[in-house]
Amino acid sequence: MQIFDFPSKENKTLLALGAESAGNFSVFKNGKIYFSKDFNDLSDENNFKNFKKELLFFLRKKNLRPEVIVSDLHPLFKTTLWAEKLSKKHKAQYIQVQHHHAHISASVGDCIINNPSYKIPDSIYGIALDGTGYGEDGEIWGGELFQLKMQNSKLKVLNRIGSLENQIMLGGELAVREPARMLIPILLNFLSKKEVLAIVEKYYTENEFEVLYVQWKQNFNCLETSSAGRILDAVSILLGFCQNQRDLKHQATILLEKSSTRPYLNIKPVILKNYKSKIDSKFNLPAGGQNSEFVLQTTPLFEYLAKNINKDKARLAATAQLYLARGFSELINKSAIEKNPSVFVSGGLSKNKIISDYFHRQGFYQTQIIPCGDAGLSFGQIIYYLLSER
Repeated sequence: MQIFDFPSKENKTLLALGAESAGNFSVFKNGKIYFSKDFNDLSDENNFKNFKKELLFFLRKKNLRPEVIVSDLHPLFKTTLWAEKLSKKHKAQYIQVQHHHAHISASVGDCIINNPSYKIPDSIYGIALDGTGYGEDGEIWGGELFQLKMQNSKLKVLNRIGSLENQIMLGGELAVREPARMLIPILLNFLSKKEVLAIVEKYYTENEFEVLYVQWKQNFNCLETSSAGRILDAVSILLGFCQNQRDLKHQATILLEKSSTRPYLNIKPVILKNYKSKIDSKFNLPAGGQNSEFVLQTTPLFEYLAKNINKDKARLAATAQLYLARGFSELINKSAIEKNPSVFVSGGLSKNKIISDYFHRQGFYQTQIIPCGDAGLSFGQIIYYLLSER
């Protein structure tokens, strides 16, 4: 258990249960944040039992009765469901914090515990890059830009002002386990059905592909996502660095990063304002369905990769990662009024070396003590509550 001093006049006892993929809990009491170890994936029942056992033991040991309990926004996370039960048991206030709001808050909180005298500017920006997080609009987020408007170091407004272009997860969560299901809809944005089949025929028979094509055409069990992780999964399988299966978390993106050398620099990020996506157009939906002002397009990246597929694939891998980093830096430039704005970065993919190094050169703040992934999410949930104006 790590203990951090955090300047706050809050007199309530807070308990945050974090996310599910990397179980962790945090408690705030009398200006101190108690930050637990990572219990790993809580979808594993043994891990979840250990998580609950350690949390309840800590509360008894410290004689703590939580007055506010915080969880993720995802309605089906085990931590969400348990947080609801605990809040009723303790008659505590129950609050849900959107996944990426917590990630950015964790980065801000990390900065504060590193420098307790730090005064948060009135306007700051947050970049969240990860696999999946339940969005405020019910869609799957994972590549987001936020603006946080502060007053006297209290959060007054948090707006999602930019994101990655929404792409389709063909078969929903199956696209996490089979990256080719992520790649197919992206390629169908600009290639013919026959051309796409030629690229993925090593993974699916013609009949299997036909089923997937019809599913995409009818928009059946197709989820939209702005996830950076899913984009890099699709790049990894397109370039041949991973197989069409996932044996461990972030496997495709890890293999992509390990296979990277130096990037090509002849592709610039494409950013559109008030964008009407191909998904919106296909199903006659209104523009701006992504609920963000600026959208970093990822389809042009795949057009570039497909066109140059016979070039050095290790360089193409690096190019794709740099495209995301440069793109988010450009999103900041287009949306920020201030010169040299304060930018905080978090989310599991923010530790990607190419992306992280680029952000470091831009002067963006990245977590130094708290994990940038879901293992730091409960800390971020506590910080979000403490910074929020109530």
